[in-house]
Amino acid sequence: MKVVLVAGARPNFPKVAPLASAFAARGVSADICHTGQHYDEAMSSLFFDELSIPRPRWNLDVGSGSHGHQAAAILERFERVLTGDRPDLVVVVGDVNGTMACTLAAAKLGITVAHVEAGLRSFDRTMPEEVNRVVTDSLADLLYCSEPSGVENLRAEGIEDWRILHAGNVMIDSLVRHRSRARRIGRPRALGLPERYGVVTMHRPSNVDDPDSARQLCDTLSRVAAMIPLVFPMHPRTQAALQRHGLLDGLAASVRVLPPEGYLEFLGLMESASLVLTDSGGVQEETTVLGVPCLTLRRNTERPATVAQGTNRVVGTDPRDVESAARAFLGSPPERRVPDLWDGRAAARIVEHVLSGVLDRAAARRARWSERASTEPPRSA
Repeated sequence: MKVVLVAGARPNFPKVAPLASAFAARGVSADICHTGQHYDEAMSSLFFDELSIPRPRWNLDVGSGSHGHQAAAILERFERVLTGDRPDLVVVVGDVNGTMACTLAAAKLGITVAHVEAGLRSFDRTMPEEVNRVVTDSLADLLYCSEPSGVENLRAEGIEDWRILHAGNVMIDSLVRHRSRARRIGRPRALGLPERYGVVTMHRPSNVDDPDSARQLCDTLSRVAAMIPLVFPMHPRTQAALQRHGLLDGLAASVRVLPPEGYLEFLGLMESASLVLTDSGGVQEETTVLGVPCLTLRRNTERPATVAQGTNRVVGTDPRDVESAARAFLGSPPERRVPDLWDGRAAARIVEHVLSGVLDRAAARRARWSERASTEPPRSA
């Protein structure tokens, strides 16, 4: 059995790492294809080292660019990988452009696809990630959900039950495995941070690309920084946008701006924080398990379990709303509750399900499509 695991953007790496380990533990050959979407090759290599991910067999090296450019380049280059190697299964994770493009390439070649982190929906089609999720789930054969909402959404979209598994959260597998290592690094102490501090992450186009939105969020962060010191490991894309808008220097006067952090360093920063402000889906999940109060600077979330069962609150971007929520969380932190199956065993459950015979069932389903296409008479327009 040959498996290809697809990664290529920073959020993918903590999801692929436990899957690679779980397949290896069952003696399955799982090669990694790196789409090369990552913005910094040095940071990409650091993630592979920190998370003990096997080196990629293929690197598509697509770089940055528009959504259309990235998706087209990945589709073309990954198709060549698949025709040359012909794996039994392609596993994609998350919701980046490579997730969708690699799924499309495999589906066109009749290769079974498993989507890990399936069924998440913000119901906001202005988000590029939402479009990627919907397209990926409509084409994938096996759908592994991180929370019950994913199962409910997929059923509502007409997906058969046998193709869906609530497996748990592979992102949390990495957190559970590496949490103690992150603590030992002592990143907050190395940065000279006080006992109480907050962490910021912000990168979504809706927040940083528009000058007015970015200006409002910088005002918001300055207000919160008056209550608690904030550190902001800044994505290069965010840094470039704030510089373009003339906002970076003003923000840096009240918020401590840092270069991007490695996985372990950032995990250690989050765990010791008193508050996190983010527009990242993965950070919403990680803070939930860590029990750290999280304010999501968006109008919606595709991860409702972090709100219903965790420490996350979706507050939007209005400075007054965020300031009020931050003050409330700092005065009375929410109680920590961990969603079901966020226990560090999600990848093992996924691999067990793949090896249980469901892969043969998915292949038979595709064969029936081919048979039907070859025997049905032509239909008039």
